[in-house]
Amino acid sequence: MTEKIKQSLRESAAARWAALAIVSITMLCGYFLTDVMAPLKPMLESQLLWTSSEYGFFTSAYGWFNVFLLMLIVGGIILDKMGVRFTGITAATVMVIGAGMKYWAINATFPEGATLFGWKPQVMLAAIGFAIFGVGVEVAGITVSKTIVRWFKGKELALAMGLQLATARMGTALALVISAPIAAAYGTPSAPLLLGLIMLLVGLISFIVYGVMDRKLEASEAEEQAKIDSEEEPFRISDIGRILTNRGFWYIAALCLLFYSAVFPFLKYANDLMVQKYHVKATLAGLIPGLLPFGNIFMTPLFGRMVDRKGKAASIMFLGSAMLIVVHLLFALPFFDNWIFALILMVVLGVAFSLVPSAMWPSVPKLIPEKQLGTAFALIFYIQNWGLMGVPALIGWILDRFCVVSRTTLVDGTVNVAYNYTLPMLVFMSFGILGMLFAYLLKREDRRKGYGLELPSSHRNT
Repeated sequence: MTEKIKQSLRESAAARWAALAIVSITMLCGYFLTDVMAPLKPMLESQLLWTSSEYGFFTSAYGWFNVFLLMLIVGGIILDKMGVRFTGITAATVMVIGAGMKYWAINATFPEGATLFGWKPQVMLAAIGFAIFGVGVEVAGITVSKTIVRWFKGKELALAMGLQLATARMGTALALVISAPIAAAYGTPSAPLLLGLIMLLVGLISFIVYGVMDRKLEASEAEEQAKIDSEEEPFRISDIGRILTNRGFWYIAALCLLFYSAVFPFLKYANDLMVQKYHVKATLAGLIPGLLPFGNIFMTPLFGRMVDRKGKAASIMFLGSAMLIVVHLLFALPFFDNWIFALILMVVLGVAFSLVPSAMWPSVPKLIPEKQLGTAFALIFYIQNWGLMGVPALIGWILDRFCVVSRTTLVDGTVNVAYNYTLPMLVFMSFGILGMLFAYLLKREDRRKGYGLELPSSHRNT
């Protein structure tokens, strides 16, 4: 009877893909809120009188608590100890709380000249809300990653992870494309934030629904899981040491840090780059960066399917990093300033951004035993968050310190600032160079240890 029930769940393609679709909705909503402010940098500067440094400080807040309070590490341990249902629902709730605080701060009015910890109260409180949200969305991310491994291990793992990433990128694409028009239509940057908050409530409900499916899966595999548990020691804190002594883990974590540092922080400034260098209207500027996540929607599952069938994950990560170098170098060149050129580069960046994640995330279960997987994902996300926190602040500081071309105050009190983005693009290019180095080291380590990163998904290190 147990075997019969089991066949109706994980062994059922319909059940696997339904579970994937439900948890992917949660991540779509989370990624929308993550990038909803990226197209609004010019409006924040003109209406709320934020500087690039303040915008960079606010954007860097995403990783504060994950990095300095080790919340991602704690979340990974909770995930391995408490399971995906408790962790996922808690993470989705934290996302809602953080987004609510961020929305309130952007809407609120504060005394002129007031400061909070040396920053404008609005900037600081919005940043704290974003930091709380960052804990929720990152813990949700590792929870969903472990969930997919749970349902698709030994099956269409890379394709499933690719589809989840593609769905999440839909949230990013929507944020980049529709945030500025919505804010312009309502005359306030808080309008798209409210939409994001509503979407997060939908994401929370989605994970609650998934919890029902997970409970059924757990019940269907109770007998098999009891046998596994009797043969395998449970996760212990000392397992963190085993993860940290795995050289392959460090190579893939470094690649993750560098690659995502060259993409996500870039997207925070991409709309402004389109306005400043390529002379695109602010309300339309999001259409070009929006090509990147829209391209992911189609290409990441395609490349994931390729990894499932053909392997070559380490080689794909090397190729994607090399493409990153070329794209950011060409973005840096001042004499290429036509919007069509920017559109082509964004398409190429989209291909790179599909190649690397489609190969990287399915490689982690080949390096790390499943009982340690939640903590391993958490450690990788933790390392990644150093970049997601530090790079936006670095770019904002570079823009204010070295890249201001002109600053004009208009009659109505709004401020227009012109920037030269050459230096920030060279910074992003340097991350690609280092990422390619670690992709090479990972490929060499795979040959030495035989993890099977170049083999199809059905092959894994046991």
